[in-house]
Amino acid sequence: MVLGKAFRFALVGVVNASVDFGVYSLVRFYFGLPLIVANLVSWTIAVSGSYVMNSKFTFAAESGSKLSFPRYGAFVVSQMGGLVANTATVLLLSYAMPEPLAKFLAIGVTFLVNFSLSHFVVFRAREVKPDAG
Repeated sequence: MVLGKAFRFALVGVVNASVDFGVYSLVRFYFGLPLIVANLVSWTIAVSGSYVMNSKFTFAAESGSKLSFPRYGAFVVSQMGGLVANTATVLLLSYAMPEPLAKFLAIGVTFLVNFSLSHFVVFRAREVKPDAG
């Protein structure tokens, strides 16, 4: 069960990593935004897409395949752990390797943080309480 969710989360992650990397490259190298600003822009766009796809695909049973602002807020807050890990990784690795490679590796580093927070916090299975009547 968890392995299947991790696989679906990874599939969604491939789509979002492509979005993240593409938007980052566009705003960083075409528009010339600073590294951290470019990373925040690309992350914000990617995390929004990730919420929609994970609600509808990965955690459909837990979310009822429905979108909600409270759960989106919880998802965004939980994914901030991944954002910190991603930004720190790309920033630190950019001193040792080409920045695009650092960004690519940073996306990979955040997978475990993001999946763990999504699975155990945002989309955790809720206990069903028996009816009292």
